[in-house]
Amino acid sequence: MTTRRQFLGETIGGALGALVGTAGWPSAARGAAGERRANILFVISDDQSYFHTGAAGCRTVQTPAFDAVARAGVLFRHAYCAAPQCSPNRASILTGRNIWQNEEAGTHASNFPRKWPVYPDLLEQAGYAVGCTGKGWGPGNWKISGWPRNPAGPSFDKRKVEGARPQGVSANDYAANFRDFLAARPDGRPFCFWLGATEPHRAYEQGIGVRSGKRLDDVVVPPFLPDAPEIRGDILDYCTEIEWFDRRLARALAFLQESGEDESTLVVVTSDNGMPFPRAKANLYEHGARMPLAIRWPARVKAGRTVDDLVSHIDLAPTFLEAAGLPRPETVTGRSFLNVLTAEASGAIDPARDKLLIGRERHTHARPDNLGYPARAIRTHDFLYIRNLKPDLWPAGDPFGREGYFDIDGGPTKMWMIEHRAEAAVAPLFALGFEKRPAEELYDVRKDPACIENLAGRPELASAQTRLRADLERLLREQKDPRLVGPTDLFDSYPRYSPMRKFPGFREEGAYNPKYQP
Repeated sequence: MTTRRQFLGETIGGALGALVGTAGWPSAARGAAGERRANILFVISDDQSYFHTGAAGCRTVQTPAFDAVARAGVLFRHAYCAAPQCSPNRASILTGRNIWQNEEAGTHASNFPRKWPVYPDLLEQAGYAVGCTGKGWGPGNWKISGWPRNPAGPSFDKRKVEGARPQGVSANDYAANFRDFLAARPDGRPFCFWLGATEPHRAYEQGIGVRSGKRLDDVVVPPFLPDAPEIRGDILDYCTEIEWFDRRLARALAFLQESGEDESTLVVVTSDNGMPFPRAKANLYEHGARMPLAIRWPARVKAGRTVDDLVSHIDLAPTFLEAAGLPRPETVTGRSFLNVLTAEASGAIDPARDKLLIGRERHTHARPDNLGYPARAIRTHDFLYIRNLKPDLWPAGDPFGREGYFDIDGGPTKMWMIEHRAEAAVAPLFALGFEKRPAEELYDVRKDPACIENLAGRPELASAQTRLRADLERLLREQKDPRLVGPTDLFDSYPRYSPMRKFPGFREEGAYNPKYQP
């Protein structure tokens, strides 16, 4: 066994050094009270809405591994990302802070200030072995801020998928890399591992859903999208990539079982933001921000429960730290939901979980001067209230050339809607996904989970709208959101480390826009 570990340590390229860097590791498996510390396996897909798992009732996708985690533990029906975008939300997961508290890391494809503690580092300092495979924090530039590695943990990415795979899916064999991590981990050491898939992020192998045997007639088209064969096929392709991810999850869970660590491991499966379709990803509506979340922990969590409490991704870091017996740092805004996890009942558990916040800033380079689209939202059990802070801007990005609207990922659905937008049946749906929005939006999410009918301004809901507006502003001010307390345009100054388009105004990759710096 020692020889095999030595060999693995060499092939993994130095990552083993990160595992054994904390003095006193043989006692790290036990907490202060002598109980065994939880291992943490965090598994995150890329661009998957809550609605698209078998456990959520979707009939066009088969997710037996996710469903098994839900049956063996808890299915959360109202979990939300902090931002419906990759890197801002991943930073919020790591720091336990909302995007407006994370400075540059609160916008897409920027950098990640080194001053914010992240839970993998805190666990490593407490004796945990930590690792990451696939997509950790990103896209963006973490090196420029002084991080010695991706904030999600040291990389385990040597193993590649053997045999054929669909176009667009990663060659990274996430599960095999997790197995390498387990083999390299010193005996007795608790672990924290981030398994970051890149599925079902676009682009897809077009038509793979139908070729795999799926039926166009089985697709439930969200009410904000036109019902056309091209869009049904695009949704099937998206579902096929979810199934690819689910099979990687199944293999990772099998390796965890083989390791003998299954009972003591807190397994969390979620996504980073919603499906890459108009009015979903990069939007604060339910299909953009409501996340799949299944958690099991055989040693402490009762199986077969469904929870309706409002849970945010900023609550994950303090939950992991509490499960490890560590205190919640003062920098963390989120609240541990370990009490909800370890409860006996289903339904609503914690009365204090009656609201949460969501926000967005810049997504891609989609407007002149590299401007974002600042919006904030508060979600309660009954309502979603959204403040569009600059309603004069295009939420999906400016029309530009043949395509434009670059805050919507390119793909068949987007192009079909652009090409058919003048048709009577398509025009109102095109307006919902592509055109400008009012300063305030209000949705009755119990009756209208697709967020189609904006109820803002209705006299019968005036008191609810006033209350939600006041609660949102109060919380944002308490958390010192620059959009409210100043400098109000600070987020528009932050650099972008991904390609820039030929829009007018500032477009220097990796540079701060001096026009908006305080």
